[in-house]
Amino acid sequence: MNEENQDDELTPAFSHLCSWGNLLCAWRKAAKGKRGLAPAAAFESQLADRLLELQQALISRQYGPGGYVNFVIHEPKRRTISAAPFRDRVVHHALCNLIEPRFERLFIADSFANRTGKGTHAAVARLQRFVRRYRYVLRVDIVKHFASIDHDILLGILATQIPEPDVMQLVRRIVASGNGVLDHEYRMVWFAGDDLLAACRPRGLPIGNLTSQFWSNCYLHPFDQFVKRQLRCSAYLRYVDDFALFSDDKALLWQWKEAIIERLARYRLIIHEASAQVEMTRDGIPWLGFVVYTDYRRIKGRKVRNTRRALAARLAAYHGGKISFAALDASITGWINHVRYADSWGLRKSVLNDLVIEPARHKRSQRS
Repeated sequence: MNEENQDDELTPAFSHLCSWGNLLCAWRKAAKGKRGLAPAAAFESQLADRLLELQQALISRQYGPGGYVNFVIHEPKRRTISAAPFRDRVVHHALCNLIEPRFERLFIADSFANRTGKGTHAAVARLQRFVRRYRYVLRVDIVKHFASIDHDILLGILATQIPEPDVMQLVRRIVASGNGVLDHEYRMVWFAGDDLLAACRPRGLPIGNLTSQFWSNCYLHPFDQFVKRQLRCSAYLRYVDDFALFSDDKALLWQWKEAIIERLARYRLIIHEASAQVEMTRDGIPWLGFVVYTDYRRIKGRKVRNTRRALAARLAAYHGGKISFAALDASITGWINHVRYADSWGLRKSVLNDLVIEPARHKRSQRS
């Protein structure tokens, strides 16, 4: 904890980060939708004391992230999620409140993940506009993106917009807390110029941290600029580590693929080369769970199968008294609100017709 002299005067930015108003705002964001859960409720039960303790730990430079609780999810694909202690989530929001606006003004308009006013459905709509304008598309995704993010490269990118040493000290501690958390998912990749010590480079950001989602955008921002300014691709969009480039020139897209592979190597990232093919847009483009055509959209078949299984399980849980009707209804409504962005009227009827809700036979639990 001796990275900085603790007697140094705090910079104005770090003083704002530690201010009562910012920490209270950060707590509200961290607790949103989670106030009924034990970690958030325990923190709230002694809110003033907990925030004052956290404020003092930050000001004295004694704050250190706690351990993660890891669990695996299988939708949309198998991933390890790392949940930080609630106290740390408050700090993540406090930090992002400060630094996110600095980067947000730099990001390209067609980066859609984890940004206010963007999101999945906006990305799908934007892709469809490109599908209508261009004949060909190159879709690319990165191999084990979060597990591959190199800490030294990330910190160098963040430092370009964070000149304050005390803020960067906190950033370094949070970044370091993710070292090794996804090692079991990472297979060593050797790049030009590597020596044996390259295997020891700190890497990986915990999937589930607010900071990880934000820093993923920061990490790929220079790559976005490369595509837009050096490749001069005007029809490009990205959602986390999935991105698409459009053109009427098929050969040009193949050239861009090679340039992308070379550029991403600078950030110690590789792509799924076999699936990165130039395709005709008229054939439909799989994108974020949808298949996007010129005039309509469909839901991917795998998504439909997963939905049927998931809603059937929720219905069985309701009939078994394990969840309330409100919880069941929330699951169904959430799915409807998602698929309504596709041409899915027939699909909705088919799925909902399979959900036969029996009359209540006993008192249902009010907890989901």
